[in-house]
Amino acid sequence: QVQLVESGGGLVQAGGSLRLSCVPSGRTFSTSGMGWFRRAPEKEREFVAAISRFGVTTLYADSVKGRFTISRDNAKNTVYLQMNSLKPEDTAVYYCAQARYSSAVIATTEYDYWGQGTQVTVSS
Repeated sequence: QVQLVESGGGLVQAGGSLRLSCVPSGRTFSTSGMGWFRRAPEKEREFVAAISRFGVTTLYADSVKGRFTISRDNAKNTVYLQMNSLKPEDTAVYYCAQARYSSAVIATTEYDYWGQGTQVTVSS
């Protein structure tokens, strides 16, 4: 069983930055695509960003393009989400997920393992 632990969330003013980290516990990290999702209050969980096994392919939601960057360090078993120019509408619980295969994918059904989430709050 893979466990994913997110960190780096917090409270930040609009225009600020945060970097989220996710460390999966299993040995399959380097062979799997990884993704970040978020769930805002009273909204459905939505895709934020995804990265393929070697980081060659990245995907982003339109709402975060140009502001967020997903990256990974397979040697450190860690995936990151750098969030810049944060807006109040970015406020949500952010979840890290590990995909079933090596590609960067958007659909939640393509992910087998999920973290518990980390809260990001952006004040105006």
